[in-house]
Amino acid sequence: MISKEKILFSHSYFYPLDAKQWSNKTPYPPLGTIWAASVMREAGFEVDLFDTNLRSAPNDIKEALTESTKYFVIYDDGFNYLTKMCLTNMRDAATEMIQIAKKKGKIVLVCSSDSTDHYKKYMANGADVVILGEGEETLKETLNTLRDNRPITTATKGIAFFEGESIVKSPPRAVLKDLDTLPFPAWDLINMEAYRKVWKRSNYSFTLNIATTRGCPFKCNWCAKPIYGNRYNTRSPENVVQEIAFLQQKYGTSHFWMCDDIFGLKPGWIQEFNQELKKKQLKISYKIQSRADLLVKEDTIMALSESGLREVWIGAESGSQKILDAMDKGTTTAQIKSATDQLQQLGVRVAYFIQFGYIGETEEDIALTLTMIKENKPDDIGVSVSYPLPGTVFYEKVKDDMKLKANWNDSDELAMLFAGTFNSKYYKTLHRYLHKIFRTSQGIQFLKQFVLMANWNSISWRTLLLLPINAVKARNYKSKLTRLSNKA
Repeated sequence: MISKEKILFSHSYFYPLDAKQWSNKTPYPPLGTIWAASVMREAGFEVDLFDTNLRSAPNDIKEALTESTKYFVIYDDGFNYLTKMCLTNMRDAATEMIQIAKKKGKIVLVCSSDSTDHYKKYMANGADVVILGEGEETLKETLNTLRDNRPITTATKGIAFFEGESIVKSPPRAVLKDLDTLPFPAWDLINMEAYRKVWKRSNYSFTLNIATTRGCPFKCNWCAKPIYGNRYNTRSPENVVQEIAFLQQKYGTSHFWMCDDIFGLKPGWIQEFNQELKKKQLKISYKIQSRADLLVKEDTIMALSESGLREVWIGAESGSQKILDAMDKGTTTAQIKSATDQLQQLGVRVAYFIQFGYIGETEEDIALTLTMIKENKPDDIGVSVSYPLPGTVFYEKVKDDMKLKANWNDSDELAMLFAGTFNSKYYKTLHRYLHKIFRTSQGIQFLKQFVLMANWNSISWRTLLLLPINAVKARNYKSKLTRLSNKA
């Protein structure tokens, strides 16, 4: 019997190297990585996983690169939005692992947002092949070629490879349209108890991540799509529910993070998903990312609520219509308000992604954003500053300003990488100010509930206790913002 050639899969996101994310204690398994591993297992390879998520030392890869390992594949989780940011901590970790693998004589392949944008950098550090864009089919074709001892050529679409001393880039590969043809991710490669143990230290129920779609057809001019592109392809509701049933039975979880860029865009999909769950008698709780304009469509919110939606993160970005239009966002502040009201009336938590620092933003625009949050009363917020990513219209507009720095070290750096209206110090102070006034507002709201003996939980209680501290800090940050604004 011929032994199978062994692939060691890994990825380059280390939660402990990103203090902001690690402090949440809500890590998700590397979905894109184990999906690719499943495809290669089906293709007849032996697969293993060096999961970096819960680690802090890239050097640990040495132990996993055994003598039987022929191929080392760094395949980043393209469903984790943090990988799109190409944080330098993670790029350095990937480089270290590549160099270790090369010293051990392994054939190294890389597939990630960062390597797609900067394939020459990765190949200069030892990668033999870089997969450009969506990776499963390209990886399978490339490794089958190597297994058959055939030379790699431009006939394999979607790769960068060496031809002698030169780097050659083949034509792009079309994205996969029928996602139901993929096997389920190789969940067995995940040390699920290690993840569950970390989640127990958070305030949330253990949750697993599922992707029901790939890509996003909208054209917000700051959003990069290096892996799944500007298309939108979806799994069938039946296929998704089958995986949910498997995960529920195998790992005992009923909580899921639908990690699509846009959940349920295809007409009728959410309604069919709801019916399929009922047919299988599955009760789940899940959260999603979506757009305000999609949520206000007829029957959508009711079907989402019935199927188990408990939290939705809306890309609100700004309370200024001028800024939304400049971003080519395609949504309105009225839609944000309407979607928030309708969801909250059905008991669904609403969270906003907020983005400060976009080109042309003024203090008036910032004030409109603060007012939107005060009036709409979202249940949570995530605040960042505009981050230029290669391949976007926004990047092209500001790239000449990015002379010293093009990436953050970690997701909490919040540095302005281009010349905006205000500097990094101002926006970091604004970030802290917004969080403090938001928590103060929540504290006041929970105090009213407490007086009325309404429902409240441990999170509400903690927010209530911190009310005086948050109020004082908010006042201090406001004073600091005024001083920084006067200097600008």
